Amino acid sequence: MSAEAVVLAPESSARRRAAAYLELTKPRVLAMVLLTTLVGFYLGSAERFDLWLALNTLAGTALAAGGTLALNQYFERRIDALMIRTQHRPLPEGRLSPPEALVFGVVATLAGCAWLWVGANFLAAAVTAAIALLYLFAYTPLKQVSWICHAVGAVPGALPPVAGWAAASGRLGLEPFILFLIMCLWQLPHSLSIARLYQNDYARAGISMLPLKGGRGNPVDRLILADCVALIAAGALPTLLGFAGRVSLLVAVALGVMMLAFGLRLARTPDAAAAARRVMFASLLYLPIVFLVIVLDRV
Repeated sequence: MSAEAVVLAPESSARRRAAAYLELTKPRVLAMVLLTTLVGFYLGSAERFDLWLALNTLAGTALAAGGTLALNQYFERRIDALMIRTQHRPLPEGRLSPPEALVFGVVATLAGCAWLWVGANFLAAAVTAAIALLYLFAYTPLKQVSWICHAVGAVPGALPPVAGWAAASGRLGLEPFILFLIMCLWQLPHSLSIARLYQNDYARAGISMLPLKGGRGNPVDRLILADCVALIAAGALPTLLGFAGRVSLLVAVALGVMMLAFGLRLARTPDAAAAARRVMFASLLYLPIVFLVIVLDRV
């Protein structure tokens, strides 16, 4: 082996380990958390957007959320090894050891909450700590027990804009909980469509992410449809309450109707993967577009 190869090998190994640690934070999920936190922060800023406070909020949130997602992978490492869609994550593949993931997750989560407390305020840190606790000790274990985990997981998943609002204003109010409501209602069609897409994979790991079919069909279909109808109504609330304009109302209603239409198609063809995939993609379009328009169309 050449001297150059000896020098490059440790650097290459360090890069691979750094990439594995980054993968533990689920970057795509983390990006959505940061986006929704920033929306809540912007809307919670009264007359002046404090850039330094926003950066501190995003830094603390990134640490806390990344650590929480890493701990989720630590707790689910044996299940992940049984599923095709997750078997190449760092822990099942052995690119990181469980103790390494545990230490990383705990340190990052605690550091993020502490950063928010010092760099923003206690309320933002408390909301973020609640997200971590609910996600890890309510949603994560419930996944192995009942499909009701989707409803439980929607709560911590919808709290990032509340944390952002708290960081900017130091208080809570009706507005951040409207954002919370929209995100809660959005998450059920999103997560249930994913469960429908990967139901065989979940079954392979012994996870019941969907209820059994009853005499009137699968209740997931009715739940998705009812949730989409409620989402259309919730999407109108920012305009009706005066912290967004008419463009926001039109966009939210139009995208909500689109999700409802795809939900109806899924209800008619529950075994069609394409129908579930359309609901999932529609949900991925809905949230960032609606939140962005609320920001741009703010009254």
